[in-house]
Amino acid sequence: MMHLMTWLMGNSYHAAGWRHGLAWERTTMRLDVLVEVAKMAEQAKMDALFIADGNAVRNMDKIGLFEANTPSARPAVFDPVTLMAAISQHTEHIGLVSTASTTYESPWSVARRYASLDHLSNGRAAWNVVTGSNPGDSQNFGLEHHPNREERYARAEEFVEACTALWNSWEPDAFVERKDTGQYLDSSKVRTADYKGEHLSVKGPLNVARSPQGRPVLFHAGQSEGGRRLAARHADCIFAAAANVEAAREFTTDLKRRRAELGGDPDQLRIIVSVAIYLGRTEDESTALYHELNALIDPGLGVDFLAKAVSEDLSGYPIDGPMPDLAGPVVGGNSIRGQLDAIAKAEHLTIRQLYERVVPSVGNAALIGTATQVADVMEEWFRTGACDGFVLGASINPFTLRLIRDELVPELQRRGLFRTDYTGSTLREHLGLRTTA
Repeated sequence: MMHLMTWLMGNSYHAAGWRHGLAWERTTMRLDVLVEVAKMAEQAKMDALFIADGNAVRNMDKIGLFEANTPSARPAVFDPVTLMAAISQHTEHIGLVSTASTTYESPWSVARRYASLDHLSNGRAAWNVVTGSNPGDSQNFGLEHHPNREERYARAEEFVEACTALWNSWEPDAFVERKDTGQYLDSSKVRTADYKGEHLSVKGPLNVARSPQGRPVLFHAGQSEGGRRLAARHADCIFAAAANVEAAREFTTDLKRRRAELGGDPDQLRIIVSVAIYLGRTEDESTALYHELNALIDPGLGVDFLAKAVSEDLSGYPIDGPMPDLAGPVVGGNSIRGQLDAIAKAEHLTIRQLYERVVPSVGNAALIGTATQVADVMEEWFRTGACDGFVLGASINPFTLRLIRDELVPELQRRGLFRTDYTGSTLREHLGLRTTA
């Protein structure tokens, strides 16, 4: 069965989507708007909602990007776990996936927050494990420099292991609460974590009872070598960025091979691809919508958006000239940089042509058309093993999300690709993952 998620965001997936007449008027710090997104996604029977996050206000050095509130700027966002706790009280079934960094957090705090969310939601919590790709984050935590990628991933490996040890502190039936004998808990069913690594240590036990799911579901999005190693070893689900079906298939094949080589079950690993959705009731309507949104992006903003995506200063290059060579890693994120470098070289794209490709899809595939046409593409990707499901980026909220709920999902259901109702209560059950012992 195909898995479907969407972003828990009031703004639209397209960088200028918030400007369109079909978008919500105001979305800043609006819980009511986010509750509406969550309810629409649950009405569509989606597996989960997803929140990306970062630890800094970004793009202040690029005034155009900053004032336009492009997707990664995050000048005003709720703490993700706090928000998901609120959303859990307005929903019953949909999973709640939120982001926390292993670079600037502590295992105790993260393990406690996600275990708490799992209880508050009756087993619907998931942690998107990130190391953080924004160098500016470090200065909000008293550090002058952002750790390099190798350091970040070495710490992340230990971080996940430490959290897992904390989540395993308690047996599921440790809290007996026997009024007749006065025994509240069984001390034989608790243990300390006693985790010690090169970068981290934590004693435990965690002061939260065992999670309804055994432990929260673990997501990861890294596509570098370090990210793939971490994901293959620890993740239940992996977010994949892929511009086309061939790239998605290569990534999925590689990750499931790695899982098997580590002695794990590749059938217990879900690969979820991000796509931008441009739905219309007719093909002409969807195409017109796509062009309307792109017309709202000023060329200067488009160049800055691309520069941010590839971590490269493009200000000294002609907009209609070729992209500079992006070979070689940078301190921040490398996955999208590498993908876009490959696309630009293979198709001989100019800077303008590449930003016109990137802005509508944030570097991922853009699916444009009617519900039937978009479902055709999704079915091909799913049935040919390119992925196990999709994160659907609604190009305009709430307009596109309503069409996803009312037209795209019913089309997928008609084809037998997606559930018509929830059959389980936890996110692990939605995803077909075993509850951890």
